Amino acid sequence: MERILLALHDALSIVFFPAEELEDVGESAKRDRSHIESTLKLKEEKPTDDYSGTILQRLRKIYHSSIKPLEQSYKYNELRQHEITDGEITSKPMVLFLGPWSVGKSTMINYLLGLDDTPYQLYTGAEPTTSEFTVIMHGPKLKTIEGIVMAADSTRSFSPLEKFGQNFLEKLIGIEVPHKLLERVTFVDTPGIIENRKQQERGYPFNDVCQWFIDRADLIFVVFDPTKLDVGLELEMLFRQLKGRESQIRIILNKADSLATQELMRVYGALFWSLAPLINVTEPPRVYVSSFWPLDYQADTHRELFLKEEISLLEDLNQVIENRLENKIAFIRQHAIRVRIHALLVDRYLQTYKDKMTFFSDGELVFKDIVEDPDKFYIFKSILAKTNVSKFDLPNREAYKDFFGINPINAFKLLAQQCSYMGGCLLEKIERAITHELPDLLGSIGLGKKPSILSCDTTGCGETPKNRYKKH
Repeated sequence: MERILLALHDALSIVFFPAEELEDVGESAKRDRSHIESTLKLKEEKPTDDYSGTILQRLRKIYHSSIKPLEQSYKYNELRQHEITDGEITSKPMVLFLGPWSVGKSTMINYLLGLDDTPYQLYTGAEPTTSEFTVIMHGPKLKTIEGIVMAADSTRSFSPLEKFGQNFLEKLIGIEVPHKLLERVTFVDTPGIIENRKQQERGYPFNDVCQWFIDRADLIFVVFDPTKLDVGLELEMLFRQLKGRESQIRIILNKADSLATQELMRVYGALFWSLAPLINVTEPPRVYVSSFWPLDYQADTHRELFLKEEISLLEDLNQVIENRLENKIAFIRQHAIRVRIHALLVDRYLQTYKDKMTFFSDGELVFKDIVEDPDKFYIFKSILAKTNVSKFDLPNREAYKDFFGINPINAFKLLAQQCSYMGGCLLEKIERAITHELPDLLGSIGLGKKPSILSCDTTGCGETPKNRYKKH
C-alpha cells in the first residue's frame, strides 16, 4: 500500500510540477526587467535645476492673477465642481488605473514598480481585493497615509477630496514608496467595477470621485481581462465620464498570454465590439495587448509581440512624464477657456433677464422662463454668433438649471461692470492669458522641443478669443 501511495505521489509531481519548475520555481519564472529600467530611464541621474520650478511658478501667477478672479466672480466651481489648488498646479503627472474587478490593475502597478515580494507590494488576488482609492507616491521611506490626513494637507493636491465626505476618506489611502519612477509620476489604483453593485452600497459617490481623478489624470489606463469583457451600466457610466479625455485613454487587454492565438484574436475583436458604442471618436484609443506581471510569458505564446507592446506602453508613459510642463500649461489653458465661456453665458443670462424685466414684472417668473427655455431667448446661439466659441465647447443647458437653482441671477454682475481702473477688466485679463501669456509660456519650454498632442492640438493655441458681444 505504501509503495502504491509513493508511486501516485511521483506521478502527480510529474503532472503538476515539471522537473525544471521543481528545481527553482521562483527564479526561472521571473521575467527580465531591464527593458523597464532602460525605457523609463530609471538609472539616469538627472541634475536638479530650477527651470521647471520657475515655469510652474509663472503658471501659478498667471492662474491667480488672470483666471481665478473671473472663476470666483461667476462661481465656476459650482458648475463643474473643479477647484484648482496650488498643489494641483505643481503636482507630478498622475496615472489612473480603471477597469472591472480583478483584471490585474494592482498587479500591473506592482510589476511596473518592481514591488513584488517586497513589503511595499499592493495586495492582489482573484477576488475583488482593492476596495480603496490607493495613491502610490514618492517618499523617503515606506509610509501609509490615511485619507483624512491626505485631505487635511493643503500642500498636497488631494485636499479638495474632503468634499466627498468621511465615508470616502475612509476608503482613500496613500502609500509613499522610495522609488525612482515615483519621483516623476504618481499612480492611482481604483476599486474595480462590479456591475451588480449599487452605488449606495459603496457609501460614497463613486462616480463623482472617479470624475475628480479623471479630470486631473495625465494618462488613464482602462484595464480589461479576456474573461471580463461584459459591458454593464457601471462601465457605460465610466466611459461617459471619460468623454472628452480620449487623448489620455489607453486600453489594456491584460493576461493575453493566457489565450491561444486564435482565441486572443476573437477576444480582441470582441473588446472593440463592446467598446465601440462607448467611444464615439474618429480615432480609437491605443490598445495594448500583453501580460503585465512579473512572471514569464506562458509557452507557445507571442512573446516578442507582448514584449514590444509592453515597451510601447512604457514609452507612452515616459512621454507623459517628459511632457509634464506642456501638459500642465495646456490643462490650465483649457480650464481658462471653460471659465471664459461660463462667464460669457452667465453674462448673457443676466443681460436677457435685465432686458425682459419691467416695473410690473415678477422677477422670479421672468428668470424661470429664461432658464427653462434658453433657446427661446437665443442664450447659447448668441454666444456662438458673437464670440468665437465652438459649439462643442458649450456646457450642457441642463447644468444651468441646477446652477441658477442655488445661485440667484441677481448675485452676479455684468461683465462690463467687472472692471477697475488699476486692475483692468476681468474678461480682458483671461483673454490675454488664453491668447498670449499661456502660449508664450508654452513656447519658452525646451527650445526646439515640439509640444505634445495634449497641448496646442487639443486646446488650440492659435485660437484668438474675441468678445464681440461686449457693449461699447
